Amino acid sequence: MASPAAEGDAVSAGFAELERQQQLLASCTRLYKQLEEHFASLERGLAARSDSLRHKRRAAEARASAAMDSLRRREASIDGSVSRALDHLDDLASASSVPSDAAAAAEGVAESLRAMCARMDSAGFFGFVVARRKEVDALRAEMPPALKCCVDPAKFVMDAVADVFPVDRREAKNPTDLAWACVLILEAAVPALADPDPEIGAARLLVPRAARERARGMAREWKEAAERKGGVEWTKPPDAHAFLQHVATFAVAEREDRGIYRRIVVSFSWRRQMPRLALTLGLEEEMADIIEELIAKGQQLDAVNFAYEAGLQEKFPPVPLLKSYLADSKKTSCTVSDNSSTSSGQSGSNANKKEQSVLRAVIKCIEDRKLEAEFPLEDLQRQLEELEKAKTEKKKATSSASSGGSSGPATKRIRASNGGPMPPAKAGRLTNNACVSSTPAATTFVRSPSHTSYAMASPYPYDRPVGHGLYCNQSPPAIREPYVYPAKEVTNFVPGLPYSSPPISYPHAYGGYNNGMGAYNNGMAPAFHQAYYRAAGTVWFGRGKN
Repeated sequence: MASPAAEGDAVSAGFAELERQQQLLASCTRLYKQLEEHFASLERGLAARSDSLRHKRRAAEARASAAMDSLRRREASIDGSVSRALDHLDDLASASSVPSDAAAAAEGVAESLRAMCARMDSAGFFGFVVARRKEVDALRAEMPPALKCCVDPAKFVMDAVADVFPVDRREAKNPTDLAWACVLILEAAVPALADPDPEIGAARLLVPRAARERARGMAREWKEAAERKGGVEWTKPPDAHAFLQHVATFAVAEREDRGIYRRIVVSFSWRRQMPRLALTLGLEEEMADIIEELIAKGQQLDAVNFAYEAGLQEKFPPVPLLKSYLADSKKTSCTVSDNSSTSSGQSGSNANKKEQSVLRAVIKCIEDRKLEAEFPLEDLQRQLEELEKAKTEKKKATSSASSGGSSGPATKRIRASNGGPMPPAKAGRLTNNACVSSTPAATTFVRSPSHTSYAMASPYPYDRPVGHGLYCNQSPPAIREPYVYPAKEVTNFVPGLPYSSPPISYPHAYGGYNNGMGAYNNGMAPAFHQAYYRAAGTVWFGRGKN
């Protein structure tokens, strides 16, 4: 019979084993649940990817079916398009029989454009467009029908822009940027190059093989020039726009260049034609990613335009994007206002202008997209009126403050140290080398009774002029007693410039430098006086020669 202690140990060991088995069972249960959740997530992911692939397959089948239908229509329309093109050439040939002077005498933008296109005058055409930049609306309307008068519109257009695109070949040192004219002409060339069949139109561009190869070469040259400048992002917006429009106009888009097209589209997304060009260049499958990238960069307004162009406004609702754009712009303007409170008022004015431009852009977008029901304009218009009122009041306050203050700081002139008159702002020069002072200087002095002895002792009267006119009455005190300069010292002294003879002849009355008069026996070296007068004479005669 086992002892009670042994039975207790056995029971404890049994309970410990049970607890271990219970923990193991709980761990297995937990692992099973984790595995079950993992496999369930994998199943859901596979189902989602299967649905996505199914949708993509259907979309690809639809695109393939549409492409096959388009190819069949194009094949069936070839004979009709050729006959239309021949008829058009006959019309051009008959029109060319008109005398050239009559074409030159034609008045108006449309007639002038048609006349130059009929003559294939590409240089004159480009100059005509550049000279009428202010009539851009008329040019945009009249150029497409005028380009149809060309025998070879593709060659004519490339010849017209060749001096500016793909690289500027003009010899001017700082030529005017004319990329806008290239964009305008390239846009107008699309209807002229379109198939005459109205059912096909711009879907098939009638570009000859030689012209297409030339267009590809121009596109390659532009890309190489852009890479040398640091990349397409560092090019000017009109130049990048002209490149994309060139590729779209002549249908020379390359699949391997889609990355470049996307970088340009995202970098210059604020330009109005970018959404349409993105679709034309084959970026329709990347439009959703482009829109998300624009939203992440804070360009919600551009994202709205891209979404409408690609038909993705349901996936990217415009109203929340516009509200987010306004909120971000307001935060930026508040930050600028806070910074401008401690700086000049120009920053605050710029912030006001930027906020006004943001409001105007959002209002125009709402009106263009017919979103007034979802996003009323009253609040935005009220904010715009308040900003304009604040700008007007600030301008009035600034103008009144400037008119009430002084016109400018006064010219500072240093008064003489001896209390003499103020020197002139700009001393005039007279023929006798006299200096003109702003205040007339007294030429005589009243003799004091206590100084009569000096007048009797000196050969010069006491009421002589104080100093030389060169110093504008600010010269050192006048010399009241005659001086004598020893001949040896006069001869040996050499100032800054060598003199063969003294430039000033000193009077003989200066007799006796050390004449025993204590008042003038100041112990100064005689050479000091000679140097003083030599320097004065140098400056004086130098001014007289000017």
